[in-house]
Amino acid sequence: MYDFISLNKLLDFFIEMGVPSFDIEVRHRGKTVMRRMHGYSDAQKTKPIDGTEKYHIYSCSKPITCVAMMTLFEKGKFSFYDRLSAYMPEFSKMYIREGDGVKEAQNPITIENLFTMSAGLSYDLRSENLMAAREQTGGRCQTREVMKYLAKDPLLFEPGTKFNYSLCHDVLAALVEVISGEKFGDYVKRNVFDRAEMGDSTFLPDEDVLSSLCAQYTYHADTREYEYIGPRNNYRIGTEYESGGAGCVTTVNDYMKFLESLRTGGKIISRESVKLMMQNRYTPEQSVNYFSPGYGYGLGVRCPIDASSPCTDFGWGGAAAAFLACDMKNEFSVYYAQHVLGSPNQSLRIKIAEYIRADLCGIDDGGAVFEAQKTQLTY
Repeated sequence: MYDFISLNKLLDFFIEMGVPSFDIEVRHRGKTVMRRMHGYSDAQKTKPIDGTEKYHIYSCSKPITCVAMMTLFEKGKFSFYDRLSAYMPEFSKMYIREGDGVKEAQNPITIENLFTMSAGLSYDLRSENLMAAREQTGGRCQTREVMKYLAKDPLLFEPGTKFNYSLCHDVLAALVEVISGEKFGDYVKRNVFDRAEMGDSTFLPDEDVLSSLCAQYTYHADTREYEYIGPRNNYRIGTEYESGGAGCVTTVNDYMKFLESLRTGGKIISRESVKLMMQNRYTPEQSVNYFSPGYGYGLGVRCPIDASSPCTDFGWGGAAAAFLACDMKNEFSVYYAQHVLGSPNQSLRIKIAEYIRADLCGIDDGGAVFEAQKTQLTY
């Protein structure tokens, strides 16, 4: 059994910051080698975290959506270079915002552009067109229907030219519906959740699920206070909207099953497809807006820049500070659950994978890796 001294010191540092609760599990070669929980699952602080809690995982939903698309890729249902407009005609003629006006886009949006966040879309959930979608659908905002409104928003740049974090993976969810002929949540349940035996996961949580979520907070940096905000998810723009980019509710146990299925391959998608997802798709020029230092970006996940990269894991994080990493080379996976929007430890989560690698590779010596970096770990 590994001690994970540096990792535990990092988690102690999170507690110093006042993080109300967290739950982390590390598996090495399929066996749980660390599980640590902290805090309470309720705002009244009467129920200690016990590992069964459900969370809004926000952008940790994105790898699930991309894997769902990869199941269709393995069936030969699309090519990465297919035009999006071949499946959703409303994206046939797109315009780019230019000053106070617009100009017609020269490049078509491809399916690869959606995977790689290079379509030119924004993350403006309150755009005039999406507000119209809420009004005209009576607040339902069915996933596929919303795309007809989103396609009216001007792009920020020519598709394929650079990275911009956006609603691309919400569009992928709608594309799953078009290609499969099923509701996104139904397709994901059958082809991802059921295959990995993830019985506590959903993209359309009902009131019972929402009322049982782990207490969720927002952090106020000016006062360093954590405010309880209840179960709302502002990325769920309608009652029937299944956000591929931020809509999943799940548990640590379920997400670890998902990660292990990717690490080993075969349960949901093949190992070859996983390797395809974790190939860097960006040149330095294209990644000007990218924000994961030391990593490239593949099909919906941060990934090694190249074969010589010291960062050997792939994964992502969520708005409430959840973090996932899967390292096929070093044979580990980790999921860190937290429920704080705007959390002060957002930028430090990447250290989780680094410290696990250091321990597994015998580099860590009594927390030496953490101590060497401690003065840089500010919040």
